[in-house]
Amino acid sequence: MEMDKRVYGVLGISSIMANWNADFSGYPKTTSSGETYGSDKALKYPMKKMWDNEGKNVVYIKSMRIENKKGDISLIPRSLKERYEYLYKIDDLKNCKNAEEVLKNLFSAVDVKNFGATFAEAGNNISITGAVQFGQGFNIYKDSEPQEQSILSPFRDASKATDKGEAKNSTLGTKIVSDEAHYMYPFVINPLAYKEYVSLGVTEGYTQEDYENFKRTALVCATAYATNAKEGCENEFAMFVETEKDLYMPNLTEYITFEKNDSKNIINVNCGELLEIYKEKIKSVEIYYNSNTTELKHDIKNAEIFDIVTNRKL
Repeated sequence: MEMDKRVYGVLGISSIMANWNADFSGYPKTTSSGETYGSDKALKYPMKKMWDNEGKNVVYIKSMRIENKKGDISLIPRSLKERYEYLYKIDDLKNCKNAEEVLKNLFSAVDVKNFGATFAEAGNNISITGAVQFGQGFNIYKDSEPQEQSILSPFRDASKATDKGEAKNSTLGTKIVSDEAHYMYPFVINPLAYKEYVSLGVTEGYTQEDYENFKRTALVCATAYATNAKEGCENEFAMFVETEKDLYMPNLTEYITFEKNDSKNIINVNCGELLEIYKEKIKSVEIYYNSNTTELKHDIKNAEIFDIVTNRKL
């Protein structure tokens, strides 16, 4: 059954000597004015990776296959068509002329159910606007600076051979990180996004169960996703404001500020006045933060506060 509320919120990611979202130069992404930010894709990927590791169907994630062309064996990424065929055990999508079946399959994938899809493959032209929409996650710590680390390889670079012989020295690489950054992502969940597809009978809509799954994953995905560049990136803050379906609120990250202190960081949430205006249509407010590293200051009445690491109510 379709969820009977809208949800507005913020997800906060800390990056300590790590690189949450790099541009093509390897440096943390910045706007033309120099503000550091993370794209919505950077946050969605560890969520999708977590779901994939749990054995759930995830369409829009990189997966590999072995290709053998006349004895030349190589490892290549699957195309979207191949990924769909692999997940749903279909020999050839071109032979599937049933658009209803394709839609039902797509909605059974957890990433599509949350974030939507653009699926233009083998005669199908499907665009699904996701119930969950993220904004860009701007770093709210103004003194953030990128750091370059030289890396010594254990191997010589054989490609550097000269007329005098092969290269004798190990190759050098560079790892680029932020010394410290704190990204705040706004999001909104609109269960009415799939209203048309519910009427077509291809999905039950965005349900309370879907929301609980999203929430569970959103609170831990960055911490769980520990690659070399992402080790040091952790979930440090989250806010969920559950409202009536017909309430429309502005971006809540605009009401959040960050301060450095000697013992703990301070996150200030100053949207109490805004929420008081809409109090008749607000069902609940939950705030999660890392109480070991952070002090929370807020002005929201009746907010429930939790530790993001233990989920313990504070």
